[in-house]
Amino acid sequence: MLPFFTLTYPEAARALLMYRYHTLPAARARAARFGYQGALYAWESADTGEDVTPPFVVSPTGELVHVRVGEEEQHISADVAFGVWSYWTATSDEGFLLEAGAEILIETARFWTSRARREDDGRYHLRGVIGPDEYHESVDDNAYTNGMAQWNLEAAAKAAVLVSERWPDRWRELSERLRIGAEEPGEWLRVARSLYTGFDPRTGLIEQFQGYFGLEDIDLAAYEPRAAPMDVLLGRERIQRSKVIKQPDVVMLLYLLWDRFPADVRKANFRYYEPRTSDGSSLSPPIHAAMAARLGDVELARRYFHQTAEIDLANRMGNAAGGVHAAALGGLWQAVVFGFAGLSLTAEGPRLQPRLPEAWRGLRFHLQWRGRRFAADLRHGATATLAEEAHP
Repeated sequence: MLPFFTLTYPEAARALLMYRYHTLPAARARAARFGYQGALYAWESADTGEDVTPPFVVSPTGELVHVRVGEEEQHISADVAFGVWSYWTATSDEGFLLEAGAEILIETARFWTSRARREDDGRYHLRGVIGPDEYHESVDDNAYTNGMAQWNLEAAAKAAVLVSERWPDRWRELSERLRIGAEEPGEWLRVARSLYTGFDPRTGLIEQFQGYFGLEDIDLAAYEPRAAPMDVLLGRERIQRSKVIKQPDVVMLLYLLWDRFPADVRKANFRYYEPRTSDGSSLSPPIHAAMAARLGDVELARRYFHQTAEIDLANRMGNAAGGVHAAALGGLWQAVVFGFAGLSLTAEGPRLQPRLPEAWRGLRFHLQWRGRRFAADLRHGATATLAEEAHP
């Protein structure tokens, strides 16, 4: 949901991120409990920042299941850092960066530096984690987790240089209060450079985690139509031995860090992982819609767009009575704006590269970027416009 608020209601986005700043003490304490430094944010967070993820749940079959996401889905710290940096680059909110953002980036980088372990192969590894694909638990070197941790470490080093050069007084205060040694940002970069990625240059594929390519390949089409999630149909043990994915994992990494990967790598991994994803989460189809649109497969993107919209409108997941899927709605907005409209945020300003479905007559939306307001107007057969609006 954060990109929507960042680009349409930045005051709300700032408030959401300040919640993360105010819960830094709990995130530091949580990292320490696991034996690490820095900040490890809660998976399910109370207003204090304490993790309230239940340790056990009862499965549909009556089995008592250990809930490992609260312990192992540690990519949350890199996700928070990504939200911080994305907000800063979209708003140029110097007060936020100096008051809260830089400290979050530093403390999350410290977590990854203490969490990663250098092994005999000379690479740093993150073992015993869960990625966005929650069907596979306690895996080693999850591609999304490692990729976002690598980005987090690099962003923290970049923030350290930025603050020290532009606001030296604030950097001195931060360095003294947080006890940041002169060599520490360099250590973040050393760990980032040597972090295991799982990338195979021969195929262009990124292995979702170590051993994933050796798992059982299951044809999801053979289970259509289905009225239950694949983990229920296959059972917990078999699904963990299979390549079936709950929601985009490697694909989510490519979506968030688009410019870090060549076009052929983005396409190869989307084509490999998309048919193996069961959409067991409402967060899955909107990201596939956005990715397919950006890759030029507009018809596939349109199908995923409608699938996302129908989660609530047609009660596709059978739980609409519990309320709307707010995060899926945030993903739906991203599919429209970043996918079909092809919005990219550059140093020079926002840019559009539209790929509208044939059935759509046009598309309009508004956004804010670095204190400026824009109106986008896209129509078939006409030049897409992104006109700056006067402040009301």
